Amino acid sequence: ALFKLADKGVLKDVKNLNKQFDSPNSAAKIIKLKAFKKFKDTTKALKAAAAICEGKLDKGLSTFLQKKVPKDKAKLAVLDSKLGNLIKKKLGIKCFYEDSVIDLMRGIRSQLDSLLNLPQEEKMAFQLGLSHSLARFKLKFSPDKVDTMIIQAIALLDELDKELNTYAMRVREWYGWHFPEMGKIVTDNLMYAKSVKLMGVRTNAVKSDFSDILPEEMEKELKEAAEISMGTEIAEEDVFNIQQLCDQVIHLTDYRGQLFDYLKNRMN
Repeated sequence: ALFKLADKGVLKDVKNLNKQFDSPNSAAKIIKLKAFKKFKDTTKALKAAAAICEGKLDKGLSTFLQKKVPKDKAKLAVLDSKLGNLIKKKLGIKCFYEDSVIDLMRGIRSQLDSLLNLPQEEKMAFQLGLSHSLARFKLKFSPDKVDTMIIQAIALLDELDKELNTYAMRVREWYGWHFPEMGKIVTDNLMYAKSVKLMGVRTNAVKSDFSDILPEEMEKELKEAAEISMGTEIAEEDVFNIQQLCDQVIHLTDYRGQLFDYLKNRMN
């Protein structure tokens, strides 16, 4: 839609500009509809709206302005300075964009129904359809989408590290009552959790095979320490719950590795 301002002086009086749009009658005195063109379908409307949102000059808008706006006499009030510069550069139409234009556009929007004289139901259907399409378009082609995914992954990685440290410390503290010497021998949290999961009570250490978990020297030292440990005895129920916590540490560590690889690939 292209509107013509009947009284240019209203732009100088910004304070009273809003009052000029209090009613359809007062708005009609200062602003007149000069040209209007409907979009043939939602696809073309979406394309034009997306272009304006990105500060680009749509082909349809360009053709419309060339036909309806006289280059030599008229000045075009534009809300977006970037779009105004494009119109001036490509079409040779003088544009201006200032604070008063913002209030003017706000006033036009408030009285748009009376100024355009469109059927209310038709207008609402157009607005709803276009807003949904535009929202989907922005989500699909948002340049910030990749950054958002990376930010979310980094935040989750931080949370996982905190959870892992908490769970690993609980395993060490809990199992440490039973086998305190193990904490100094096995310093890696994942190795510790896997070893506890495998042997259960420390008396099983001698007959357990830790070759897939620990280095040979560490395995030997662990088995020797288990035979002379000064830790207290624990019940089978205690061992079961400690092993359940070990499962959490192992699972979260595996997932953290997958998340880190995903993040590395996304950043590359």
